[in-house]
Amino acid sequence: QVQLVESGGGLVQSGGSLRLSCVHSARTLSRYRMGWFRQAPDKEREFVAAITWNGGRTVYADSGKARFIISRDIAKNTVYLQMNSLKPEDTAIYYCAAAWGFSLATTSTDFDSWGQGTQVTVSS
Repeated sequence: QVQLVESGGGLVQSGGSLRLSCVHSARTLSRYRMGWFRQAPDKEREFVAAITWNGGRTVYADSGKARFIISRDIAKNTVYLQMNSLKPEDTAIYYCAAAWGFSLATTSTDFDSWGQGTQVTVSS
């Protein structure tokens, strides 16, 4: 397991944007597939987006398609989630996750390292 630290959450109005960052503690982020999940109050954790170890492939939950963009900077050991056109229903704690491997992963059980989460609140 590796340590992950998210940042970039906050309060934003509906229609606004935020960029979340996730810094990886390992010497290199390469060979790790990464994902973002979120959990709203009284709801289960759900998949948001994922990216392969080299950034070559990405996948998104339907809720974030055309609004969210996941990317990674291997040199900076950082994964990003750019969130645009935010809606009140995007309000949740957002978690970064990592797992060694080359393919895309979209379920929480695929990941063995998790950050502490960052709160995103979207006001109407």
